[in-house]
Amino acid sequence: MAEPINHTLRLLQEIRSVIDNKFNSLENKFDALNAKVDRNHEDLTKRIENLRQAFLGESVLGRYAAAEVEGRLTQIENR
Repeated sequence: MAEPINHTLRLLQEIRSVIDNKFNSLENKFDALNAKVDRNHEDLTKRIENLRQAFLGESVLGRYAAAEVEGRLTQIENR
């Protein structure tokens, strides 16, 4: 009767190794997915910040145009 018990234990060990391999594979896929989500989140955050700056007139072009208008107004006032 010792043989069936050993056979059962061997099968359980094989099942355990297969489950461990699948679990590790799934864990790696989750890690890759989380990394992708983090990159997308950073990209979206940058895009939102750029849009916010554009709407608030904080872009480089907006500052340049405002400075030019201010300079022209100062010249007109000085005349």
